[in-house]
Amino acid sequence: SIALFARVGGGIYTKAADVGADLVGKVEAGIPEDHPLNPATIADNVVDTVGAVAGLGADLFESSVGSIIGTMVLGAAFAALPEFQSAFDGLGAVYLPLALAAVGIVMSIIGTFFVKVKDGGNPQTALNIGEFGSAGLMLVVSYFLITGMLPESWVEAGKEYTAMGVFWATIAGLVAGLLVGKVTEYYTGTGTKPVNSIVRQSETGSATNIIAGLGVGMMSTAIPIILIAAAILVSHYFAGLYGIAIAAVGMLANTGIQLAVDCDGSICDNAGGNDGMAELPSEVRERTDKLDAVGNTTAAIGKGFAIASAALTALALFAAFMKTAGVKSIDVSQPDIMAGLLVGGMLPFVFSALSMNAVGRAAMSMIEEVRRQFSDIPQLKAALEVMRKYDSDLSKASKEDIEIFEAADGLAEYEKCVAISTQASIKEMLLPGLLAIAVPVAVGFIGGAEMLVGLLAGVTTAGVLMAIFQSNAGGAWDNAKKTIESEGRKGSDAHKAAVVGDTVGDPFKDTSGPSLNILLKLMSVVALVIAPSLVSLSSPDDVAIVKEDGTMITITEEGMKETKAIEKQIRVEVSNTEDGAYKAIVTTSTSVNGETVEETEEFTADTKEALEKKIEAYKNFLE
Repeated sequence: SIALFARVGGGIYTKAADVGADLVGKVEAGIPEDHPLNPATIADNVVDTVGAVAGLGADLFESSVGSIIGTMVLGAAFAALPEFQSAFDGLGAVYLPLALAAVGIVMSIIGTFFVKVKDGGNPQTALNIGEFGSAGLMLVVSYFLITGMLPESWVEAGKEYTAMGVFWATIAGLVAGLLVGKVTEYYTGTGTKPVNSIVRQSETGSATNIIAGLGVGMMSTAIPIILIAAAILVSHYFAGLYGIAIAAVGMLANTGIQLAVDCDGSICDNAGGNDGMAELPSEVRERTDKLDAVGNTTAAIGKGFAIASAALTALALFAAFMKTAGVKSIDVSQPDIMAGLLVGGMLPFVFSALSMNAVGRAAMSMIEEVRRQFSDIPQLKAALEVMRKYDSDLSKASKEDIEIFEAADGLAEYEKCVAISTQASIKEMLLPGLLAIAVPVAVGFIGGAEMLVGLLAGVTTAGVLMAIFQSNAGGAWDNAKKTIESEGRKGSDAHKAAVVGDTVGDPFKDTSGPSLNILLKLMSVVALVIAPSLVSLSSPDDVAIVKEDGTMITITEEGMKETKAIEKQIRVEVSNTEDGAYKAIVTTSTSVNGETVEETEEFTADTKEALEKKIEAYKNFLE
């Protein structure tokens, strides 16, 4: 629920301010981005850390915890196997994900020391070195952890697994996460072919810019999905369902440095905002814009990584739910499962619509407030006229116009815009949050565990595709605008079209897209929590009735059957013989349908211990 609040609420908070500030400030008023005359600029800068840093942090933390829980549940099935009894009280497979996550924190810290940039160097390269360095160290350490905590081989459900198989599954998850990040970088990074195609099509207006961005986002789903599918198949081949779960843990092992790399975007964005408000020289803005473009790419990589990890985490929780609920397979020819699949596939679209509409409503309120201040505060209105008169270049302004401009300093009511974002984020996240929690509970208790399995399969499949599409489309639109600005074409027709595309992409990449990760995982967690209740409802205890004649009638799911009621009692009398030996008389009374039959056996032995052994053997024979 905290992750839901941070991602959905944070996304609404972020984009309400961002869209409002961009549309009124840059497009309508014609003032530079992050200018202090814009009443929404403070809200715009504050919210970057809310949605991007706190939101992604909560998202990845939930993925990490979810993958660990799923792996522990699946690993508990190995606890009774004799191969696991020699170490960790049979719980080596349960403790392994915890150990991998703990070591991953240390490897992430070490990875940060690899991030170094010389003057004129590429920040993106430095960040990549730290990320891949941490991943390489994690691979080495995970080998020793896995081979040390798991037996060399074991057999479960007729299939043999090995510790090396679990290691390969871990590698599959880690490599898939890194590759998904690199593919995301290609589709959203400045200077790449997909982003340049959006830049070219911005020349002909907003419509072609938006069409190009949608095309890039849709195409960007192909390779990440293939990589995730390959990781699932490879990890399952080597270690079964436990392998899929441990692959998710492996992918999330270096979450620490992934989150640090992603935060670079928010830090650089806020640095640019501070530069704009402080009206520093243009060369400072050029440097922060370059860092901001790198930050946009790292943010897109972080979102891609979060989506891939959410997919594997949801699958791990999905497998744990099926095991707990006793569902062996999914048969799509069954109407209840097919119905669940369709409803599940529909949910990401409804969830996205709710979050995007929430951004639209909050942005409208923000726009109306900014417009009101521009028209109702005379000093702001006069300062805007001065800005337009000199095309935002105040170095050409007269002394009188400078005085008019400076008279508006600090008069914008920033706190009202912050209040609009805050109230909208809390209010608007309630319905999407309720959808994620209530739907699996309703489907599970009304349609049963099988329909809920179909629901989870549908929401996972459609949700991953939608999340990749929206996140990458938004990132590509954003960097297409940054590319045009870096070419010195601010204010051109192409730039205006790119601003519209970027504004459309903002809720894609920062609200509805990333929020789908929470939907997938939260629904799987809720399903896992209610699984024992679904089992008790779908498998009621047998009902037994004993008639007067002793006949027992048992009512089961298969029907009613009649059996005889049998009751057996054993009495033992021990005494000593004249020669000092021990003698026992064992009387067995057996009642069948009310009729009792007695049988007597006599045993003798020289010692009491020998006599007790004979009596015990006879009792076992009778049973």
